[in-house]
Amino acid sequence: MQKIIILDFGSQTTQLIGRRVRELDTFCEILPYNKFPQDDPDVIGVILSGSPFSVYDPEAFKIDLAQIRGRYPILGICYGAQFMSHTLGGRVEPAPSREYGRQHLVSFEAENPLFKGFDQGSQVWMSHGDTITALPAGFRTIASTESVSNAAFQAEGEKLWGVQFHPEVFHSVQGSLLLKNFVVDVCGSRQSWSAASFVDTTVAELKEQLGNDRVILGLSGGVDSSVAAVLLNRAIGDRLTCIFVDHGMLRKNEFKQVMEDYQGLGLHVIGVDASEKFFADLAGVADPEQKRKIIGRDFVEVFNAEAHKITDARWLAQGTIYPDRIESLNITGNVIKSHHNVGGLPKEMHLQLCEPLKWLFKDEVRRVGRQLGMPEHLIGRHPFPGPGLAVRILGDITPEKVRILQEADDIYIRAMREYVCEDGEILYNKIWQAGAILLSTVRSVGVMGDERTYEHPVALRAVTSTDAMTADWAHLPYDFMARVSTDIINHVRGVNRVCYDISSKPPATIEWE
Repeated sequence: MQKIIILDFGSQTTQLIGRRVRELDTFCEILPYNKFPQDDPDVIGVILSGSPFSVYDPEAFKIDLAQIRGRYPILGICYGAQFMSHTLGGRVEPAPSREYGRQHLVSFEAENPLFKGFDQGSQVWMSHGDTITALPAGFRTIASTESVSNAAFQAEGEKLWGVQFHPEVFHSVQGSLLLKNFVVDVCGSRQSWSAASFVDTTVAELKEQLGNDRVILGLSGGVDSSVAAVLLNRAIGDRLTCIFVDHGMLRKNEFKQVMEDYQGLGLHVIGVDASEKFFADLAGVADPEQKRKIIGRDFVEVFNAEAHKITDARWLAQGTIYPDRIESLNITGNVIKSHHNVGGLPKEMHLQLCEPLKWLFKDEVRRVGRQLGMPEHLIGRHPFPGPGLAVRILGDITPEKVRILQEADDIYIRAMREYVCEDGEILYNKIWQAGAILLSTVRSVGVMGDERTYEHPVALRAVTSTDAMTADWAHLPYDFMARVSTDIINHVRGVNRVCYDISSKPPATIEWE
């Protein structure tokens, strides 16, 4: 299968490059800068990502360009372009001021394959502190902005380009066209990567991989594990057993509703109510990272106990998707928060791992789910954290706090599903992720029926995004927020104030913990 290799030099937008390539129905792999796959006959082109480093930093990531130059078409983006220029004899220097934000191409080579179809003055997005002040011998400038003379370049007689802007981001208006010009026209992609081809290929591969073996899959109620289950069910039928653990911190009535959905899909699902164990082990624990670790540990214990009852199982399946697996360069070494899905297999289970969605981004998972004929209310569900409402309750966890948050969240999400926007679209479908957060460590004074109250605030969160790598706070309609606030305060005992979170990611994260 044809593929584009994206070498990651640590940029926050590397995954976005991958998504843009996949949107061109072209398979790609994101690999650390120093792990290029030698002698892979399926590679048709290489993209070098950006980086937080300057090319002059002692810690800057470097590769030997000789291993790819002349063998494949190459596109360097931002640091990738500067690294090529610096390494091959050009000059990179600190810019007089940081070149960040929207700029426009004041000139470009219209006949150059990279800029085919571009408009005059096309907007691009810059984000760098250094700039290329001189190109290597044999290179020429093919695009400039008002302040960046070498906005793009090409090596004479070679399929080697560099751009100092980021075509992968939304603000580069014709960035997707530039990537299409490179991936399709220059590299020769046949654009054969699609949801339909993925389903057919993966079902056939699963049949061959699993044979007559029995498989266990841990369901979460989310899109990823649900699509993985239906895909496996199509491949091996009743040899798949799913286990759905209720840790007591799901949304209101979610355990019952999801079990009914799974039965409707013809899946064999074992439901386990382990809420008492989770609440007992979380008692008095307020630290967010500790809460995540306890929930992860308990989930493995409960799942393991159920899985051991299926004595003939040979495989454990997970709904792991590509962003979960991409090997991080871990430049800072800091842990922002523990991931709830990728942690390896408990050694005592002695099971082999099956990850049918391991090459897909979230939007691709949804397309595959639709291709499999799954109901839209399952496919279009907002992402929900594995630890559930535990990471939406600031402070320690109790059943009463969970009840309060379940009620508030239910009012919020139901209202979002019912609200019709001016363009006729349901508000819920415009939002990437939404939820309520209980500030249980805070109490505020209120007045209800001429009586003083001293109860908790609830914060509402809603963001728009394409991949959760970055996210903007959603500008919800005022009449919607007014209605939700009134309904929560009137109907949820324990809440007397509602706030709205207007922070984006970065610097904030989508979840509060």
